[in-house]
Amino acid sequence: MSHKRIPKRRAAMAAGAVVALGAAAVLLPNANASQDGDGADDAAAPRTLKAADAPDLASQLAGLLGDAFAGSYYDADEQQLVVNVVPGDNNQVIVQAKKAGADVREVDNSMSELRTGARTLKSEATIPGTSWAIDPRTNKILVTADSTVTGAEWDRLESTVEELGAGMATVKRSAGTFKTFVSGGDAVFGGGARCSLGFNVTAGDGAPAFLTAGHCGVADDQWSDVQGGAPIGTVDQAVFPGRGDFALVRYDDPATRAPSEVDLGDQTIGISQAAEATVGQQVFRMGSTTGLADGQVLGLDATVNYPEGTVTGLIQTNVCAEPGDSGGSLFTQDGLAIGLTSGGSGDCTVGGETFFQPVTTALEAVGATLGGGGDAAGDGQAGGDEAGAGDQADGEAAGGGDAGAGDGGSGAGADDDGAGGGQDGAGAGGTGDGTGAGGDDGSGPTG
Repeated sequence: MSHKRIPKRRAAMAAGAVVALGAAAVLLPNANASQDGDGADDAAAPRTLKAADAPDLASQLAGLLGDAFAGSYYDADEQQLVVNVVPGDNNQVIVQAKKAGADVREVDNSMSELRTGARTLKSEATIPGTSWAIDPRTNKILVTADSTVTGAEWDRLESTVEELGAGMATVKRSAGTFKTFVSGGDAVFGGGARCSLGFNVTAGDGAPAFLTAGHCGVADDQWSDVQGGAPIGTVDQAVFPGRGDFALVRYDDPATRAPSEVDLGDQTIGISQAAEATVGQQVFRMGSTTGLADGQVLGLDATVNYPEGTVTGLIQTNVCAEPGDSGGSLFTQDGLAIGLTSGGSGDCTVGGETFFQPVTTALEAVGATLGGGGDAAGDGQAGGDEAGAGDQADGEAAGGGDAGAGDGGSGAGADDDGAGGGQDGAGAGGTGDGTGAGGDDGSGPTG
């Protein structure tokens, strides 16, 4: 089985994007090398570190600071982890955070207060076309409403936000409509649905497989790399709606070589491991409609109220995407797998909000590890100091709720129950024609 290549249009877009990527020093092995300076031993000096290392330090500080920890984010310009602290009467927590190497910022809202606010939004303002996520950069809950939220629903949303109290949340408008990015895509086909391969993985029993969007997995049991062609993979597990938007598809041929890489068109980038996202981190998305795009992580554990239900535990970014990009790979320049495209609003002309299923959560849920048989080759292969450490996530499984699928519908399904979903439409996307999610340029099954 030969490596699947993208069509000319996609190759042209990918090539252009790679040029821009190169200009930003992306895919250079040393672009994110740790640069601890001579002052690294200075207890008061923030530690310089890579974005990939930020989650570990944040996790350590969350345990160290306890209730005083109020979130964190990565400052890409300074290459430092910024940690929010509610000091109260104990200023020693600030000293502890600084000694650990963080850039400490005193804030008013604790994580407990912010999470309580998010629960209030869920109970009182679960309105299709809205989303919310804790934004550690503002120390507030960022609430977004798309163009469909009007009249009484808008009034209810604003009233709920006001009830949270001053300085607890902000509301902004999105010009588009929240939906999963379906239709289009030159990737894998199942029945009337078209979807994209996200990342090749190894199933728990050692068999080759791949991850894709869950609304693809519930659309059809068997998938081909050619429309109308013989199946090459069979769905093993799929979650959508329910606790996420991901599926594990096993290759039917156990001898399939499935390299751990993302195809950028004229080159590949090797994927070394899965990693947690960090707010402020630069990330890249590969999609079959729009090619390569980049942006930043804006929020974690995001809740998205698609037209047909709620999805929780997603990664929120400003990386653009369009119909056909769904299911595509979200990754870093160092070759870390971050997410699978779920949905959002806007397009790559005006921008918008996009949401991704964390890869770490998906791997943990299906019992798989990143990668497969074959070389993880690639011109932009990951730096060796980041490889190897656990392919599954340690911990922050942001499970998602419920994006719902069905009959080519446009949203996501019911709430937090892991129930089944979509029929011949592969899920929500506003196309209504039974197409599934499109996706990433590394999407073609490799053999």
